[in-house]
Amino acid sequence: MLPRWSLSKEDKHYFLQDHAKLICAVLHKASNVLIAGFSNGVFGLYELPDFNNIHTLSISNKRISSACVNASGEWLGFGCAKAGQLLVWEWQSETYILKQQGHHYDMNKIAYSPDGHLIATGGHDGKIKIWNTSSGFCSVTFTEHSGGITGLLFAQSGISILSASLDGTIRAFDLLRYRNFRTFTSPEPTQFSCLALDPSGELVCAGCQDTFQIYIWSMKTGRLLDVLAGHEAPIADIIFNPIRSFLASASWDNTVRLWDVFEKKATQDTLELGSDVVALAYRGDGRELCCSTLNGQLTIWDVTGPAAQLGAIEGRKDIAGGRLSTDRITAKHSDASKCFESICYSADGSCLLAGGSTKYVCIYDLAQKVLLKRFCISNNLSLDGTRTFLNSKGMTEAGPAANLDVDSDSDVEDRLDSDLPGVTRGDFSTRKTRPAIRTKCVQFAPTGRAWAAASTAGLLIYSLDDTMVFDPYDLDMDVTPQNVRKTLANREYTKALVMAFRLGEKELEEEVMEAVPPGDVQLVAELVPVVYLNKQLAALASKLESSPHLEFYLQWTRHLLNAHGRFLQDNAPKHMTALRSLVKSLGRQHDGIGTVCEENRYSLQYLLASATLQQTKDAMPGTEGADAGADADE
Repeated sequence: MLPRWSLSKEDKHYFLQDHAKLICAVLHKASNVLIAGFSNGVFGLYELPDFNNIHTLSISNKRISSACVNASGEWLGFGCAKAGQLLVWEWQSETYILKQQGHHYDMNKIAYSPDGHLIATGGHDGKIKIWNTSSGFCSVTFTEHSGGITGLLFAQSGISILSASLDGTIRAFDLLRYRNFRTFTSPEPTQFSCLALDPSGELVCAGCQDTFQIYIWSMKTGRLLDVLAGHEAPIADIIFNPIRSFLASASWDNTVRLWDVFEKKATQDTLELGSDVVALAYRGDGRELCCSTLNGQLTIWDVTGPAAQLGAIEGRKDIAGGRLSTDRITAKHSDASKCFESICYSADGSCLLAGGSTKYVCIYDLAQKVLLKRFCISNNLSLDGTRTFLNSKGMTEAGPAANLDVDSDSDVEDRLDSDLPGVTRGDFSTRKTRPAIRTKCVQFAPTGRAWAAASTAGLLIYSLDDTMVFDPYDLDMDVTPQNVRKTLANREYTKALVMAFRLGEKELEEEVMEAVPPGDVQLVAELVPVVYLNKQLAALASKLESSPHLEFYLQWTRHLLNAHGRFLQDNAPKHMTALRSLVKSLGRQHDGIGTVCEENRYSLQYLLASATLQQTKDAMPGTEGADAGADADE
């Protein structure tokens, strides 16, 4: 027999929030505190059962979508879906623990800092945000632009960032003082579609959508230096050669033009392609140029001399997948409208990352011209384009049933359309729109260990798994952990280090490096064979980030770079990934130690002043005798 529960209403209270609606509520049972979020962006705390209002706070101009509370009941979490806002509030002290907000619309561009520690995003809302790749938090937001961001990049120094926008301005921001210190404009109002900065950081270039021209400014003075004309259609992308002063520009006129911006005769070469060019990418050594066209093809050119085509990759089948609800063509032919809208070389130039107007991001091996892996960035069915197959039952005379605005909102006020005076039943011509899944920009990290994608689902960062235990290299029968430790016991440090690198166990590499006496580190670093330099640099980068022996590994790094610096400079493309990982680890340690010192600056000053005062007292003659006499008098 089922038990019967008697339910009765004990009391009734009202929130009285000026006609605002209750959207979410959560109860903390231990303290009997009710947290309520309302449609006007206000949340309130109420003590039960007396329903006393503890306090009320407005945190947003949009409705609060969700609310939660931690186990102790001290921290409250709120989310605003329409504003992309996250807030953690400590209600007892009435202070913010965390306040983060993303882009209101899609992200258009992303850019990594030279050390890979920061990543910048530019959105369609005109905002530029700087994110920390390790913590995932936004540190600063620039709101000077009034139009969507179309170009974004860091300067080589890493302390400034440049952005191009549809509002007709190019702006440079200082990341030390967080201000807009330079603004570039054209003589005639125009919309900039792309941005490039030369390797020296002296020239700023931007391409236009309407005038089909490229403007060149001086970074130091902000003056307009030159205007390059020649394209017959909107310019889709521009990029500087990493080594030489050649500028490559892609346009919808089926051409890619190479310009020497320091010569009087600017145009050097013109590459003819069979379709509109939408994206460009240079290899790290500046010897190869990859072009993405509207027909889904990736074309690779050798630009060391007269441009010559090296090969092509047919990517239309690879990027195909996912159908929009409004598609009127069959799945067999739906890939005809797909193309790669953003491409990027890896740090060593062996792979190419490509993303476009579907839910897939592809990585290609350039030596074999084959697809290595295809990543699906989202399976969220609330986004359009994630379904592989469409159901014909969902098609009506007015269009897809999923896009019809029929009782989609629970509140009457949300269903009414008051665009025209006197309208009470709403506009029947309105339709719902769902954001389509796509990748607008992809970038490899300078370290080569991660890559990021700006998609409809947000900013996605993919990283390699660094916890691999066994990764053997040049292995034979004599290379075993027992023999490595035996060699180490005989004080043959270089031989033991090489054997550990060949075995590929990170714990063993750490054991050998830390067994080397500090006085012998310089000699062992000089004797490391150049074939193992890449592994040695990668090991140092990993240990600098996690090991407490900071001074010891800094000594390793200094002696290794002093001994093999010329070789690393001559073979930079081969070791670029490990070098950038090392720079990233050093920068992170520098920032962490600097933060600790800054927080304890006054304590350190007091200790130093106390030590100086004590030394002064000890150095004064007769001080000890006077103190002794005073003690005797007492």
